[in-house]
Amino acid sequence: MSDQFVYSFGGDYTEGNAGMKNLLGGKGANLAEMIKIGVPVPPGFTITTATCVAFYENQRQYPEVLEGQVRAALRRTEVTMEKGFGNSEKPLLFSVRSGARVSMPGMMDTVLNLGLNDETIKGLIAGSGSARFAYDSYRRFIQMYGNVVMGIEGEKLEVLLEEAKTKKGVELDTELDADDLKQLVADLKAEVKKQTGTDFPDDPYDQLWGAITAVFDSWNTKRAETYRRLNDIPDHWGTAVNVQTMVFGNMGEECATGVAFTRDPSTGENLFYGEFLINAQGEDVVAGIRTPQPINEVGRKDSTLPSLETVMPDLYSELVTVYQKLEKHYTDMQDLEFTIENHKLWLLQTRNGKRTVKAAIKIAIDMVAEGLIDKREAVMRVEADKLDNLLHPTLDPDADKTLIAKGLPASPGAACGEIVFCADEAETMNADGHKVILVRAETSPEDINGMNAAQGILTSRGGMTSHAAVVARGMGKCCVAGCSEIFVDYENDTFKVGTSLFKKGDIITLDGSTGEVFTGKIATIIPQLDSDFQTFMEWADKFRKLNVRTNADTPHDATVARGFGAEGIGLCRTEHMFFEEKRIRAVREMILADNLDGRKLALAKLLPEQKSDFIGIFKAMDGLPVTVRLLDPPLHEFLPQNEDDIKELADIMGVSLAALKERTEALHEFNPMLGHRGCRLGISYPEIYDMQVRAIIEAACEVAKAGIKVIPEIMIPLVADVNELKFLKDRSKIICDEIIAASGTAIEYMIGTMIELPRAALTADVIAQEAEFFSFGTNDLTQTTYGLSRDDAGKFLSDYTDKKIFANDPFVSIDIDGVGALVEIGVTRGRTTRPNLKVGICGEHGGEPKSIAFCHRTALNYVSCSPFRVPIARLAAAQAAISDS
Repeated sequence: MSDQFVYSFGGDYTEGNAGMKNLLGGKGANLAEMIKIGVPVPPGFTITTATCVAFYENQRQYPEVLEGQVRAALRRTEVTMEKGFGNSEKPLLFSVRSGARVSMPGMMDTVLNLGLNDETIKGLIAGSGSARFAYDSYRRFIQMYGNVVMGIEGEKLEVLLEEAKTKKGVELDTELDADDLKQLVADLKAEVKKQTGTDFPDDPYDQLWGAITAVFDSWNTKRAETYRRLNDIPDHWGTAVNVQTMVFGNMGEECATGVAFTRDPSTGENLFYGEFLINAQGEDVVAGIRTPQPINEVGRKDSTLPSLETVMPDLYSELVTVYQKLEKHYTDMQDLEFTIENHKLWLLQTRNGKRTVKAAIKIAIDMVAEGLIDKREAVMRVEADKLDNLLHPTLDPDADKTLIAKGLPASPGAACGEIVFCADEAETMNADGHKVILVRAETSPEDINGMNAAQGILTSRGGMTSHAAVVARGMGKCCVAGCSEIFVDYENDTFKVGTSLFKKGDIITLDGSTGEVFTGKIATIIPQLDSDFQTFMEWADKFRKLNVRTNADTPHDATVARGFGAEGIGLCRTEHMFFEEKRIRAVREMILADNLDGRKLALAKLLPEQKSDFIGIFKAMDGLPVTVRLLDPPLHEFLPQNEDDIKELADIMGVSLAALKERTEALHEFNPMLGHRGCRLGISYPEIYDMQVRAIIEAACEVAKAGIKVIPEIMIPLVADVNELKFLKDRSKIICDEIIAASGTAIEYMIGTMIELPRAALTADVIAQEAEFFSFGTNDLTQTTYGLSRDDAGKFLSDYTDKKIFANDPFVSIDIDGVGALVEIGVTRGRTTRPNLKVGICGEHGGEPKSIAFCHRTALNYVSCSPFRVPIARLAAAQAAISDS
């Protein structure tokens, strides 16, 4: 590890660059890069992520050389700015901000105006000519430092500001004069002493080290940990700290602060887009404390406030030049923070902007057309998992609606749920199965858990660049922000619109694409995917090597999946076809029959039903392979559980209730997932599999005669020993060949197995002597490798991930070291026996991007997933191939 922990930037000098994100964090690396390309950036220095790692590894102790490096960087900044840190005549003030490798908007702490005390404020007054501005900055500093560094609840300090306004009889902060604010500073200091028992620190160096430590500490706050978990950001990365000269947007009417995106982050439209406030600091814009103004006329939306383009046309023009330079340099949509101090523009940050998946696709396609990136890079620009958001239903335009309010369309989509006002309560209710809408005056980083749990977010304050809007877009959550018509009353858990009152638990619907809020639940429709989506997916398909199939048990599911680009069915679960009322009776008769003839009689009733199912599926998948898994679950799952259903079945079968109960109890197993199921049923009751094989092949022959190409693949589940497979395969082949010969059709079929037991993977070379294909059932393979019941593990697996014992839930993302090793063994050994062995995966992992990347590296032929995850799998497979190359 290098001994350099501090990197300076400012003026024409910089020690970093954009390629140093791992060390300097995204913000620090981009500040350095902006200076290199001539963008005006306030000077400062970055304390590296390596410092954060060392801080935590050494029980919150800093490297010995750090203090000296910080002082040296401070001196360089003082020289550049011609000011002094702690100097009472020309004071140098700093912002102290976090900066991880990847953007974590609002999740870690910030301190502004650092360096102010009762002496340095004199210099700030003299330099600015405004005592009001100086004391406003001072009170902001005490509030922020008291909360972030000294641990005082923000509300306990905020209430003093509200009391000051009430005492004077005004509503806005800007209506307090210098004397009011000076008294507020004294009151805030007194409250800090009351809350903490210590004085507010006056020494600027003490302030600085307190803020640096607070930012490093904020890496492990609950909100930051939640955000990392949701976005799969490793805990060991750590954050950098950026100490940067303060520039002030709140010094008067020639000052402003704002946030801008080089393209619309919601739609992807190639329009410069953003919001700003005159005479304000940056947190005022993103926190939604004041309603922001549009940055330009084209992005006005419903605002009636003047734009930066009209108020300061020369600075707007300069900002346009800067944004165009940055987007061309980074070849991606940028999220900018800027401040105008006394009519001079400063850039405080640039980063790749968070965007909706719809915007991500449009931006990628447009940038290829503009020659900024190629198709390979375009495919890598869209997060595969986020495609799921495009496939969510939207509000039915013909449905009856009662509009109650309208805000800003901050993040598109439709969401319906029960009103809830507290983030923790949203999380709890979601865990209990409730769908909720989180309603807040404005959100803060502490609300991240509730925002994640909610179906959608509604705020009464804030704009399109507020915390709620930015985080919701990143999550793919529907959000309506700045809905000023609603008044939120946290104390009574209500919000009011005019004379209408809405309580916690009432149901509302949000349209994040229009900003509209409706009462009740509104019908939705399946979204229509546009030409940009189709073009983008065609590009992805050109790069991927893995085929993508679907898990589908009905013709409808098969048709939906094919519409999403599925290239076959990798798992058709026959047991799902048995639960229709007419069929379940025949299934139960078969299970409860006490002799072979009785079972065959019941199975004869099922044969035409199963055949009909397969005909529909084969027609839907014309020309594509269909893998049908023979009966897998234990038989007791098909039996009635309550007294009335058992009695009804006894009457139908003409047996006594006692006899039926006795037979049902005889089928009970202590551990049914490892019991009499899968191929074990086929061996004990071969007539069951005989019927299913007959239904598959008769259906295939009938459909083939109609001129439809059929590719049936019969899959025998839960094989542990090759002799199990041989016994069932031999019986199946006799049935198949007899039916095909009798029909006079030429159908090619395959018989293979699921690899879902460790022994099967370890003996795959032997099993491949009989199996013509393998499909890894990674749900059961994970279960049997870990010795975990997937039905019960959910009750405690969160303890493992929360305590960092498991990095991920192994049922969500494949365990590469354990389960993955068995898959690799199975593939390698299987292909030593049968070099052209077709191998796929059909567990839930088949639609999870990291697992798909593993499948690509392991040279599987295909993955199979639920219909609505097919596009995700297609894109993830393409990205895996591109990364591999």
